[in-house]
Amino acid sequence: MIESNESNGSSRPRLVDDPRAIRHRLKALAKDLWWSWNEIGRRPFAMLDPELWETVRHSPFRLLQQLDPNIYSSRLEEASFRDVAARAIAAHHEYHTRRTWYDANSSPEDPPLRIAYFCSEYAIHESLPQYAGGLGVLAGDHLKSASDLGLPLVGVGLLYQHGYYKQEFRGDGTTRVIYPSIDFETMPLDDTGVRLDCPVGDRTVRVRVWAMSMGRVPLYLLDANLPGNRVEDRALTASLYQGDDDIRLQRQVLLGVGGFRALRLLEEVPTVVHLNEGHAAFAAVERVAEHVRSGQSLEQAMTNVRSSTVFTTHTPVSAGNQRYEPAKVEAMLAPVLDSANLDRDLPTRLGREDPGNQDEPLCMTVLALKLAERVNGVSELHAAVSRDMWKAAYGQSNPDEVPITHVTNGVHTGTWLAPVAERFWRETIGYTGEPLAQDPCWIRAESINRHAFWELRHTLRRRTISFIRRRLAVQSRRRGENPERVVKARRALSDTALTIGFARRFATYKRATLLFHDLDRLAGILANEEYPVQIIFAGKAHPADAEGQAVAQQIHELTHESRFDGRIVLLENYDIEIGRRLTAGCDLWLNTPRRPFEASGTSGMKPTLHGGLNCSIPDGWWVEADDGNNGWTIGDGSEADRPEVQDARDADLLYGLLEHEIIPAFWNRDAAGLPQAWIERALHSVVTIPSFFNTDRMVAQYLKWGYKPASVPA
Repeated sequence: MIESNESNGSSRPRLVDDPRAIRHRLKALAKDLWWSWNEIGRRPFAMLDPELWETVRHSPFRLLQQLDPNIYSSRLEEASFRDVAARAIAAHHEYHTRRTWYDANSSPEDPPLRIAYFCSEYAIHESLPQYAGGLGVLAGDHLKSASDLGLPLVGVGLLYQHGYYKQEFRGDGTTRVIYPSIDFETMPLDDTGVRLDCPVGDRTVRVRVWAMSMGRVPLYLLDANLPGNRVEDRALTASLYQGDDDIRLQRQVLLGVGGFRALRLLEEVPTVVHLNEGHAAFAAVERVAEHVRSGQSLEQAMTNVRSSTVFTTHTPVSAGNQRYEPAKVEAMLAPVLDSANLDRDLPTRLGREDPGNQDEPLCMTVLALKLAERVNGVSELHAAVSRDMWKAAYGQSNPDEVPITHVTNGVHTGTWLAPVAERFWRETIGYTGEPLAQDPCWIRAESINRHAFWELRHTLRRRTISFIRRRLAVQSRRRGENPERVVKARRALSDTALTIGFARRFATYKRATLLFHDLDRLAGILANEEYPVQIIFAGKAHPADAEGQAVAQQIHELTHESRFDGRIVLLENYDIEIGRRLTAGCDLWLNTPRRPFEASGTSGMKPTLHGGLNCSIPDGWWVEADDGNNGWTIGDGSEADRPEVQDARDADLLYGLLEHEIIPAFWNRDAAGLPQAWIERALHSVVTIPSFFNTDRMVAQYLKWGYKPASVPA
C-alpha cells in the first residue's frame, strides 16, 4: 500500500494502487481514532456509502462492519476512490512516522517521562457516547493534542455500557431519559487481555481492560460488566455519573485504584500522574499504599506521590465537589490501606479541610489537593476563585498563599475546525495544522479579502441551518406531529439572519434563559423584519437535575409561542456533532453564566476558528481573551448581593448590546453588501483567540510546568 522512496533519498511514502492493500489498510485506519480529527482520514469511508455513513454516526469502524461487500468491491474498482483512500492511508502513515514536536524539543539526556492521565469521561467523537459534557470534551482534546505533539502519555478511564444518556423532549417539553445499550463490538476497541481484581470494600470486582488507539496515545478503559461479577458490581460501569452516593464512591474506587493497578499490569509505568478532576483521587491513595508496601515510610511515600502528581480542578461550585461519609470511604478503601498497614482514616484525614473535625465528610477535591504538589485551575479567574475557595484546606487565611496556579483550557483545532473553513484558512493565511507551528499564521487573518471571508460565513451558516432543519424534522416526526409541522421544521430559520447560538449543559448557573428575562423586549428584537435575528439552543441537564430540565422545558415552550415560533429553536440530544455544527455556523456565541461559576468554558473558543464572535459574561476564559475589539462583554464583572438583581442587570445589559451594538454591526452594510464593522471585529477575533486558546498550547504548558519535573517511576 505504502512504499518508501528510499531510492531517491526521500522518506515520503509513495501511493500504491492496490485494492487488496487498500482494503487491509482501511481496516487498520478504522481502528485508529486519528480519523476523528483528520478529515482526510474520514473521507474514503464517507465515499463508500454516504447514506450508511450518516446512519453509523460517521464511524469508520461501524461502517466497515455493516457495509454491503458488493458495494465495497464496486468502490475499490473506481480509480477515484482508490486515490482518495490511498491519500488517507499515506497521511495516516506519515503521521505515525514523522518526527514529532516532542522529539524535536527533548533530549536523550532528559529524564524518562511517561504521563498517566486519569479522567472519568472522554469525548472523542459522536459515535462514541462516553461523555457527559465539558470535562470529557477537554479530556478528549487533551489526548488528541498529546498525540499530535508526540508526548509519551496514556489515558485511563472507564468504559460505560450505556454511556451518559440519550435525551428526547416530549410534546410538553419535559425530558425523556433513555439509556441505550452499547454493543462494544461496534466500537474500535482492542481487548488488552488484562484482567484484574479490584478491591472495593469487602469484595473484589473483576475488571477487563480495553484499549483505544488515539493516534500515538493509547486510552485504557476499565469494564466491570463481566460474567461472574455480582449484578451490582457489573452496574459500576453501566452509566456515566448515574447512581446514588454509594455507587459513585465505588465507581471512583474502580477508576482510581483499579485504573492505576491496570497500568502496572499493562507495564505502563508512569513517571507522573495527572488527575483531571477529583474523581480519580483514589489513584493517589493506591500509589501511597504501593510505596509503603515496597518498604518506604509513609512520609517518603507521601512525598514521592505528591512530587509526581498533577491535579486539575474544574469546579468552582461547592456542590460539584463530591463528598462522602468517612466511614464509607474507610470501608471501601480498607483492603488497599490494610495491605500496607496504613491507618484506615488516612484518606479521610487528608480529604478534610479541617483534619481534626471527624464529622467532616471526605471531599474528593481536597484529597487530590493534599496529594498533589502541582495544582491548577482551568483559567486565571478560576485559579483565583479556587485559591480563595480552598484556603482552609491549605491552612491559610490569605488566598495568595495557596499554591494553585492556572493552565487555561483550550480546544483541539483539528477536531473543531470545519473542513471548509480549514481549506479557506490554508488558502488565505497559510494555515498548516502543524502543532505549535513557528509561523504565526492567524495574525494574517485581518489582511484577507473581506468578500471571500463573508462568503465563507454564508457557507458555514447555510450548512448549519440545513443541519438544524433536518434535526428539527426528525424531532417532529418522532413526536408524531402532523405533516404540516414536519414541513414547517424543514423550512425553519433563515439562511441569512443573524444567528445566535447557545449550546452547553443546562445547569442553572449557566442561565440559558437569561435572554427571556423580558419577553416583550426580546420579542421586539426578534420581530424586526429589517434586521432579522434567530436563536438556536441545545443542551442537556443531568438526569437528576429537575431544575436544569425545567430550563429546557421553558425554552421548548417559548419555541411554540407565535411571536417566537421560527425565531427560536431547541435541539434535543446535544452531542459533539451538534456542538461542532453550531460553533461553525453561528454568527454570535452567547455565554451567560453567573460569575464566577464558569471555571473556563471552551465552547466559545470554537466559533472564532470560523469567524464567529462571542458575547459573554466576563467569566472563565473570556476574561483573558477579551481585548474590547474581538467580541462583546456583558457587564464589568461586578457581582450583586442577590442573584435576582444580578440576573436583571445582566439581562438589561445583554438586551442593550444586542439592540445598540451587535445587531447594527451585523446588518449595517456598505455598498458592496458587506458589514465592515462586523467583519473587522470577527477577523480581529481570529487573530487574537485561536493562536492561544488551543490544547496544543495547553498540553505544552502542562509539559513544562507539571510533567517535566517528575523523573522517577511513580
